[in-house]
Amino acid sequence: MNLETKTNLSDITIAKLQKLIQANLDSYAGFHEAADKLKHAELAALFRSIGNERAAMARELQQYVEFSGEKAQDDGSVAAKIHRLWMDIRAELNDGDPQVILNEAERGEDHIKEAYQAVLKETAGGAMNDVLTAQFAKIKAGHDQIRDLRDA
Repeated sequence: MNLETKTNLSDITIAKLQKLIQANLDSYAGFHEAADKLKHAELAALFRSIGNERAAMARELQQYVEFSGEKAQDDGSVAAKIHRLWMDIRAELNDGDPQVILNEAERGEDHIKEAYQAVLKETAGGAMNDVLTAQFAKIKAGHDQIRDLRDA
């Protein structure tokens, strides 16, 4: 029995990390695209900041996949669900209404949060648990910030 380590991840863990990499890359792209369309400068800056954080989290996960000798995801050819949510944002961005954009962003945040919760449950006690738990805290903070702004 091989003990899973951060430099020798199981194929199952690698597959789950690949999904989270895609979700983070999609989140990055969605937040930046929304920020470019927003007429509200502070909200646009927040969206870029959250997007950049997601790109950094994707890079961190990519490193662990590559440490294990696999090629990491490097594009956001995402889970169709998350992609559709960001497509909805694009469709509604034409007027730059912050409330509409926050509603859609919060829906997208629900999906990435659920993706992390599922992977944390499925890999509980695994080699990546500390990394995923720390990333999930950032995902949850971003989700809650978007939700609170939406509800304000």
